[in-house]
Amino acid sequence: MEPVGVAGNPGATTVVPSAVAGTATAPVTGIASSPPPSAARVVFARGQEIVRTALWNQRPWAEMVDRSAFAKPESLNEATGRIRKNLSYFRINYGILMFAVLALSLVVNPSSIFVLALVLAGWTYLYVVRKEALIVFGRTFTEREVLLSMTGISTVVIIFSGVASLLLTAGVIGCALIAAHGAFKVPDDLFLDDQEASGGFLSFLGPATASAVP
Repeated sequence: MEPVGVAGNPGATTVVPSAVAGTATAPVTGIASSPPPSAARVVFARGQEIVRTALWNQRPWAEMVDRSAFAKPESLNEATGRIRKNLSYFRINYGILMFAVLALSLVVNPSSIFVLALVLAGWTYLYVVRKEALIVFGRTFTEREVLLSMTGISTVVIIFSGVASLLLTAGVIGCALIAAHGAFKVPDDLFLDDQEASGGFLSFLGPATASAVP
């Protein structure tokens, strides 16, 4: 506030608002943040990352099926040692082989695909599409009850529909193929660095490394 003189009365003063004091402060608007990605998009992106990492880090299939590198093991200990080394070296290729066996077993049994699609649709609705609490016949279910109920229903459906026995048989066949290949493939020319040797059979499911990007 600043005192100023009044015309015709030099001794009188009046108070007028200062230009600075009267200036209104403009409101500061926050920076708009983008909404978080949906659960479905996160799962899909993670799946893409795993597939891309696995395909980039797989061993050449020609090396895996090189007939000149196969020989009968002399003893059970030698066969076990070969399997262990080949599992570390060809772990991604073995994983792809196991997935192919499981997929083939489902393709030749279309009804099993339908059952698994129903189960997957139920899980997708409950944990991707659903945004509110689950209410059935006027009763609200907690998230713990939803998880336990869906797990029980899925287990019963998979077992009594025959899908469980189908997947178990395919898994046994896949493991037998991997064990046979690992026992007869001579791993003398296979070399692993420390990082690869420390990884497990499903280590490619972990966070992608820089080497996974071409």
